[in-house]
Amino acid sequence: MKTLKMMLSGMLTMAIAVLMFSSVAAADGVGVKEKDGIGKYLTDEKGMTLYLFKKDTAGTSACAGPCVEKWPLFSAEKVTAPEGVNAGDFGTIVRGDGKKQTTYKGLPLYYFFKDLKPGDTAGQGVNNVWYVVAP
Repeated sequence: MKTLKMMLSGMLTMAIAVLMFSSVAAADGVGVKEKDGIGKYLTDEKGMTLYLFKKDTAGTSACAGPCVEKWPLFSAEKVTAPEGVNAGDFGTIVRGDGKKQTTYKGLPLYYFFKDLKPGDTAGQGVNNVWYVVAP
């Protein structure tokens, strides 16, 4: 019985994460947080960490299919930049799948599916190609 409760609890946690980070998340504001060992990094308006993928090029996302399940897209209709960050550095691309994705200095922005709460940075350095976004 205890094992079943633990399994259900784990499934509920994953379901919440999936709902929080469906393949495209929408937000307006961008913030800046700071963490020991990482420094300053960009977040969405809820404090969730934003990431860059080194295989992307300016204006083009290389993350598609199963990649987007682990690295959901960050998409905002209009970005409100925090103090000290240039609002002009944010833009929008239309991906090959037709979805819009917000960019920073031309590079697409993502979340990481294992980041479950504001301040989580579990995606930092994954496979030496995923990194938090330094403002």
